[in-house]
Amino acid sequence: MQPLDGVTILDLSRVLACPFASMILAELGAEVIKVEQPGEGDETRGFEPFVTRDGATESAYYMAFNRSKRSITINLRAPEGQALVRDLAAKADVVVENFPVGTLKRYGLDYANLKARNERLIYVSCTGFGQSGPYARRKGYDTVFQAMAGLMSLTGERGGGPVKPGLPVADLSSGLWVAIGIVSALFGRERQNRGCHIDFSMLDGQVGLLSLAAARYFALGEVPPRLGTEHPGRVPSATFRCADGKWLHITCSDQHWLPLVRLLGLEDWGGEAALQDNSVRVARREEVMAKLSAAIGQWKRDDLGRACDEAQVPAGPINHVDEVFADPHVIARGMRESFAHPTLGAFDCVRLPYRFDGWDDPAPTAPPLLGEHTDAVLRELLGKSEADLAALRAAKAI
Repeated sequence: MQPLDGVTILDLSRVLACPFASMILAELGAEVIKVEQPGEGDETRGFEPFVTRDGATESAYYMAFNRSKRSITINLRAPEGQALVRDLAAKADVVVENFPVGTLKRYGLDYANLKARNERLIYVSCTGFGQSGPYARRKGYDTVFQAMAGLMSLTGERGGGPVKPGLPVADLSSGLWVAIGIVSALFGRERQNRGCHIDFSMLDGQVGLLSLAAARYFALGEVPPRLGTEHPGRVPSATFRCADGKWLHITCSDQHWLPLVRLLGLEDWGGEAALQDNSVRVARREEVMAKLSAAIGQWKRDDLGRACDEAQVPAGPINHVDEVFADPHVIARGMRESFAHPTLGAFDCVRLPYRFDGWDDPAPTAPPLLGEHTDAVLRELLGKSEADLAALRAAKAI
């Protein structure tokens, strides 16, 4: 048994943020019914990279965010399709959508319409800028939200231009925010016996992550500069180039300072009483970083990493993706799993990072083929007959 067994989620969303959220909840036990456009589906079914095996081709992008769901195809522009969604929402616990503001209201699929038939419904609207405010109808993508919320202004080398992270951080973190909101609303519903509407803005979600940068601004009036891999308030906390050209990231609090300078042979300098205090090291950042960089540059990365481990100095190599999945700890924790796909066979994936004692652990299953479960879902949840399904197809509703 899994924590969310018995929860039904009607997922009207596409692309990344909300599909990521609903996939997390699906692998925690919820039944996620993904509603896709007939003949086309979620547009990410056409996004690269593609996997081709035995004459079958599927999007690895789509599969990365849509495991463990059921797919049904419904034409939301057809009145009969809209009626189907209303009927399904009446039986669901959660509806998730990320359409532009006002779109679903035109179809009679907004929160007010669906709540009229299901008072306990939790309805999530995930948009770029929220349901209100001067930007509400503005378009945006992951990198736009990273830019506007300050993340890119903080990312990049000293003196260089802004840089985006290597992953779609705004999309991925928005998926986590949405999942947290849904689980919170489900818990609250058990106490108050009522549903709710969650208005989530992806820009708000990124502003909500400013955390330390915001704290420095509120406390010091400081607009944090780009520092590469360095930390604005801790020295050392940075990536260092080693003798073999590889990189090691080292982060020290005060209790780690002496062990670090000892293993680097810098105790005569680093043993100075003042340097035991991080605030002094921050003030003397240039000196400290120059001394450490020169000493670390004499070591091979893995040798220094082992020495740091023995001295209990927090450090880790800068791993490429292939190195991550070859790491013995990642292997031992089982973070690389696979699912059996109906056309591709076994395909690898990254599992959810939870280990439960008291519930079954999440386990990935295959992403659905387009419309794979349409007939089954409409029969099971709405009691549709073969004649009903034929009529819906004739009306181009499914």
